[in-house]
Amino acid sequence: MRYRQGNNPKRRIVPADEIDRTYLEQLLGRISYTGSPHHKCIPADYGFHPPASPRPDKSLCDANGSVRIGEATALFREAIDRGMISSYRIDDCPKYVWAVDENERIFEAKLEKGRNTYHGYELGDDEKAMRQVVIEEWDRRCPET
Repeated sequence: MRYRQGNNPKRRIVPADEIDRTYLEQLLGRISYTGSPHHKCIPADYGFHPPASPRPDKSLCDANGSVRIGEATALFREAIDRGMISSYRIDDCPKYVWAVDENERIFEAKLEKGRNTYHGYELGDDEKAMRQVVIEEWDRRCPET
């Protein structure tokens, strides 16, 4: 069954046939993943000093296993390369980027206000429809090996 992306137009993935490879390459040169101490069980893994306590109302990207900054950065870059970005942009940067790790955990990275950096978090069970959309698109956009 094909899931629809939901009612929030800011969280819609750019259709595969509308991906601009030049834009994606340019994007990779000017944005980065930095993370946020509010979404980490172990903020020191990301170099946040002094380590900050995660906010209880935020999902934690490392709650189901540690995601080190190198792994998160590589996953973020792979997501951009696959075009797993939102149609909605702020200052020509996608508001959201989605990725799926090797354990099929689904992550969403969100643009930091006023910056070209992103922080990420795992999508929880309360977002089953969006999780399904992301995993289907991720698999569909998997590079040929």
